[in-house]
Amino acid sequence: MTTTTPSRGRRRAPTRIERAAGKAAALQKPRVILALLLLLGLTSVMLLDGYLRAEVGGDERVRDGAGSSKVPDKILNGGPIISFRGGQATTTSVPAKTIALTFDDGPNPTYTPKVLKILEKYDVPATFFLVGSMVSRYPGIVKDMVDQGNEVGIHTFTHVDLSYQSDARIRREMTQTQLALAGAAGITTTLFRAPYSSETDAIDNYSWPVYKKLGEEGYTSVFVDTDSDDWKKPGVSKIVKWATPSGTSGASVLMHDAGGDREQTVKALPEYIEKMRAKGYTFTTISGVIEAQNTAARAGQQANAPARAGGQLQGGNRNGTDRLQAAHREATGTTLYEGKALVVAVAVAEYTVPTLSVGLVIVGVAVMGRFGMMLILARRHYRLRNRRRFSWGPTVTRPVTVIVPAYNEKECIANTLQSLAKSTHPIEVVVVDDGSTDGTSEIAREAARSLGMTNVRVIRQENAGKPAALNNGVRSASHDIVVMMDGDTVFEPDTVRQLVQPFANPEVGAVAGNAKVGNRDTVIGAWQHIEYVMGFNLDRRMYDLLRCMPTIPGAIGAFRREAVLQVGGMSEDTLAEDTDITIAMHRAGWRVVYQEHARAWTEAPGSLKQLWSQRYRWSYGTMQALWKHRKSLTDKGPSGRFGRVGMPLVVIFQIVTPVFAPLIDVFTAYSMIFVDFQAALYAWLAVLGVQLVCAAYAFRLDKEKYRYLLMMPLQQLAYRQMMYLVLIHSCITALTGGRLRWQKLKRTGEVGTPAGVG
Repeated sequence: MTTTTPSRGRRRAPTRIERAAGKAAALQKPRVILALLLLLGLTSVMLLDGYLRAEVGGDERVRDGAGSSKVPDKILNGGPIISFRGGQATTTSVPAKTIALTFDDGPNPTYTPKVLKILEKYDVPATFFLVGSMVSRYPGIVKDMVDQGNEVGIHTFTHVDLSYQSDARIRREMTQTQLALAGAAGITTTLFRAPYSSETDAIDNYSWPVYKKLGEEGYTSVFVDTDSDDWKKPGVSKIVKWATPSGTSGASVLMHDAGGDREQTVKALPEYIEKMRAKGYTFTTISGVIEAQNTAARAGQQANAPARAGGQLQGGNRNGTDRLQAAHREATGTTLYEGKALVVAVAVAEYTVPTLSVGLVIVGVAVMGRFGMMLILARRHYRLRNRRRFSWGPTVTRPVTVIVPAYNEKECIANTLQSLAKSTHPIEVVVVDDGSTDGTSEIAREAARSLGMTNVRVIRQENAGKPAALNNGVRSASHDIVVMMDGDTVFEPDTVRQLVQPFANPEVGAVAGNAKVGNRDTVIGAWQHIEYVMGFNLDRRMYDLLRCMPTIPGAIGAFRREAVLQVGGMSEDTLAEDTDITIAMHRAGWRVVYQEHARAWTEAPGSLKQLWSQRYRWSYGTMQALWKHRKSLTDKGPSGRFGRVGMPLVVIFQIVTPVFAPLIDVFTAYSMIFVDFQAALYAWLAVLGVQLVCAAYAFRLDKEKYRYLLMMPLQQLAYRQMMYLVLIHSCITALTGGRLRWQKLKRTGEVGTPAGVG
């Protein structure tokens, strides 16, 4: 054994990695915050869109009456308009031969403009009771409505029955609708109609307190005298008939311009207007009815009120007089700006969600396509490599060099050497201590002596990082084949022999082994075990068959020494030196293959913090490597195969698709909350079922125990979300020009020799 020792005798200064890690930690915090803010923004947009798309319509009453003993008789038997003055409730009736035409549930982009066009043609005003969520989605229609001289009222924000709602919910429904009106048309209103309301005699003990409270806050509640029941779609003639009051009675008439198919309403409206005018009726708004009564009361001429109301309102509709819009208030100050902000936020949601929906379809197709491709190609790979006549060539029996880069591996290095001592293939071992401060080199030398290993060399170097340690090992290797493994990894006795057999083929420049999680008895370990078997090794079978293997794992890989030197050794340009050199091998014309029978047991991160750090480095390093080798897309001949096939697959399946994969979970949650819980749940379970099938097949190929698959549903709910965040964090780092150094993870040494791994 040989040792190269740095100078001693002075207090140790921070190593390069320690200094770089400290700087990296300081730089990454803002990027983590940015990633979380982006996620929060997406979630907020989805929630806003879902809230806006709460079901509108369905005019059947959602509850049974609860008695009306607490409702004053004058309200139950009074007119359709209820106002509060000085704490006292009063009702107003529509004058004879007068129609207060009202529409509920709008605006609707299909039917409301048609209704407005008809009203403008016939010079008829109307009062529209608008749903706030619809107002915020279609502000332009509301502005046209108001500019045309029509009147608007509140129909809540989400079309909810307010009778059983809390005071806070009622206040929110009203306030949000007022803000929507302010943002859309620059006004607020004092008119209100409750969803599922009808005539005043239907007011009960549950709903009366709501009307009373809103009345005390200045709202006028509006009911109906005549209901067209157009939501039933009974036909044009019946809509006209049901909307016609008896005799010469005036009426507050209910129709709908939204909440469903309103084509019959649109066709019935002109016919209804013409019929009522032929009978001598005039049309007004709710404010027109109130103003007519007030004028008549002041003049003491109740008998002339109907004519006065009609005369005032019909001719004034197109002039936009204050009388017609008496219920409107100009929105100013905070209300106006908050309203405009709401409209802008909704516009963003209206644009974002459909775009994300398209992305979801693309991602879904890509994910399912990947599963199908993996299953088909993995099966073909398995059958091809396990044929009796399959052979790489003559058996490789010559000695190889095993390089073990180590930095503060006191917990693991002895187990690593112990596993190598049992190798069935002749090896020399080169342990490169990269400036460890925990006595790793001394432990390695002592372990080698106690195991009787005379084929071990321990080399110490100043701390320079893992690539430098590997390059030092390659330069010091005595043999033409070098096997690289991590200092926290253990090999099975037959691992090296299996790993080097593909080198019988002179085209092979590198071989990827089968890395397995040794500490799989914890929840985090089990999750990573599933990921290793399915996400890594099943993938490698596919990439191997396509001859575009993107990564030789650092835990277990073998290289021709001349090939490593040809491509310039392990590069420090990226954090994923294993991916970097693998792509470089492809571009140099070497073939890179996967040897599934060569197994290595590695210690996976034992905490979420360490797992995040590791996967962040992997994700970001992979992006760096792909960018570094972007010119492979134009490489010609066999050396360009990775650029033509591997590069697109890696970008699609390891970056683009995973970045957008959270859409599946986001839309699943969205659908469960706002659309159809049962259907969304079934869809999610179907996707999980497909993943379980793929995972089960991967476990079968690797001869793993199926019991770990019981952890897969929980993995999908928790672990996968973390991996999404890691990848998003990495993308932000790449886009903002961040840079990391190789970071050391804390090890426990719990992965012993393979015989002890279950």
